[in-house]
Amino acid sequence: MNTQATTLLHLDASARAGRSDVHAHGSHTRRLSARFVTRWRAARTHDPVHYRDLGQCPPSPVDGQWIHAAFTPEAARMPWMRQRLSESDALVDELVNADLIVAGVPMYNFGVPSGFKAYIDNIVRVGRTFGFDRARQGEPYWPLLAERPRTLVLLGSRGDFGYGPGERIAAMNHVEPAVRTAFGYIGITDVRSIAVEYDEFGGERLAASLQEAEAAVDALVDALLDKRADAASPRVATA
Repeated sequence: MNTQATTLLHLDASARAGRSDVHAHGSHTRRLSARFVTRWRAARTHDPVHYRDLGQCPPSPVDGQWIHAAFTPEAARMPWMRQRLSESDALVDELVNADLIVAGVPMYNFGVPSGFKAYIDNIVRVGRTFGFDRARQGEPYWPLLAERPRTLVLLGSRGDFGYGPGERIAAMNHVEPAVRTAFGYIGITDVRSIAVEYDEFGGERLAASLQEAEAAVDALVDALLDKRADAASPRVATA
């Protein structure tokens, strides 16, 4: 029997504080991310979940002092530099410890919310999540979080429709591509995405999109649980 825990990092980035299945004018992404984590925890009650609300409590944006501190070697950092990087250190530590990242990230003006962009800027960090050596042959940059598998589940919402690959306005979608690029750069390449559309239309189309997204969330949870169970099952050698 497998007893190894899977550590979940649950992120919400919506500016809306409530969930659309509970509160009027609530967030669809909070609704989906909560559904995912609740379903996962129903199957694996002992798996730890760390929650961070990037919409209500966004990280501090990167500034000149942050950059100066981050690019100063650890041993040479002054106290103010360590203090300036303390929030980033906490965010990186959470990410490093996670096996499964569940992120509710709505589309705002074709991109990610400012709080989630600040999060990305704080976790894509030289010496912590990616390496850099200008003298290194071939590729001077390399990911530092590729040492073990991690999965990112990206749960989104969009006002319009047709943002998926090959659809009518796919070129205007700067959410999934940007997030995949940033997380892939640091070594997290297994990214699964589900999104609600028609938010600004409302009515039956939105209701149908929500129903479809919730079914996709349930199916994804079940698939990831099955994958985890298969990976943990002992292999029996055959002659």
